[in-house]
Amino acid sequence: MPVSSVLAFWAVAAALIVVPGPDWAFAISAGLRRQVVPGAAGIMAGYVAMTATVASGLGLLIATTPAALTALIVLGGVYLVWLGAKTMRHPATLGGRVDEPTGTTRSTLLQGMVVSGLNPKGLLIFVALLPQFAQPKAPWPVLAQLAVLGLAFTLTCGVVYIAVGAAARELLRARTTASDVVSRISGASMIVLGVVLLAERLAT
Repeated sequence: MPVSSVLAFWAVAAALIVVPGPDWAFAISAGLRRQVVPGAAGIMAGYVAMTATVASGLGLLIATTPAALTALIVLGGVYLVWLGAKTMRHPATLGGRVDEPTGTTRSTLLQGMVVSGLNPKGLLIFVALLPQFAQPKAPWPVLAQLAVLGLAFTLTCGVVYIAVGAAARELLRARTTASDVVSRISGASMIVLGVVLLAERLAT
């Protein structure tokens, strides 16, 4: 599998990972509960399961059905625009989702799996975006390529969410100011990403 394909996918995926969403909210919550590693590990485990599901054939099926792929990307773009607008209208939302009770390592791990498994942004990346970077004529089987790309995404998530969780307490101490700014920037970023997804897909 060409390294250029992996790097191209990683660049796009990393840009989406750094946009705050459900995973960010959970990572911050885990950080406040001193469960940084279990929280990040749970998120990663959810994406490993998603990678296995896509690599088993679902991603390839959707990738070879243009109408289904277009519908998923359009829905994802509309969702990002809607979520971004909502975040900008209510900038305190990001900081208000982290007041969860302290849990055990196991419960935090399981919660992380559920959060990432149901994250619309993650579903968009794995079902709609990831298959576009697999090359049917490459020496590696398509399913193996999907597994490598999914692993690259998952490892990047681990690095980002460990950092987010570790910094959560310091960031939220000044949430009256910082959280408002972060929320508005996050909302604007999601709107831009959604518009780009819609424009690129509808132009083809």
